[in-house]
Amino acid sequence: MTRYSAEAENAARSCKTSGSDIRVHFKNTRETANAIKGMHLNKAVPYLKAVVEGNRCIPFTRFDGSMGRTGQTKEFKSTTSKGRWPKKSCQTILSLLKNAESNAEVKGLDVDALVIDHIQVNAAAKQRRRTYRAHGRINPYMASPCHVEIILSEKDMAVPRAAESGAKKVSQKKLKKQKMMAAQQGGFE
Repeated sequence: MTRYSAEAENAARSCKTSGSDIRVHFKNTRETANAIKGMHLNKAVPYLKAVVEGNRCIPFTRFDGSMGRTGQTKEFKSTTSKGRWPKKSCQTILSLLKNAESNAEVKGLDVDALVIDHIQVNAAAKQRRRTYRAHGRINPYMASPCHVEIILSEKDMAVPRAAESGAKKVSQKKLKKQKMMAAQQGGFE
């Protein structure tokens, strides 16, 4: 069993999943995770599927050097206009979310009330290969895999506040002002 960097507030109402040394780009996966952090599970899954299809994008906030801009980032009202469609990262996170959902079903949690409470991406050890260049040189050809951990928590549905039965309290200052206004109006008649 892996050690998680965060613990759920209520372990009975949450479920976990993680992946180690996943062969997807760390930077793309970090931005994808950042985009769905705090989302409901039933909103995050269609969003990631739409990114894979190219209908919505992932806004890039940190690892956005030499990146083109896209109008699809306007929906996020973020400070950046840079975005991409990291297909492999989305598919990997989708598979982890599917695993977490099945873990929740085994635990007997309400899948419709699950929220992505914690998602973290860490860079894993680089995997080395080599590429052969002109004049007998050899250059590194590295992969940047990552570790991903996700915690889904069951959140309570928002209940509207009941209407107050008693009369509203009025401050002493407002009462004096009302009396003064009534006296002034009464004096003019």
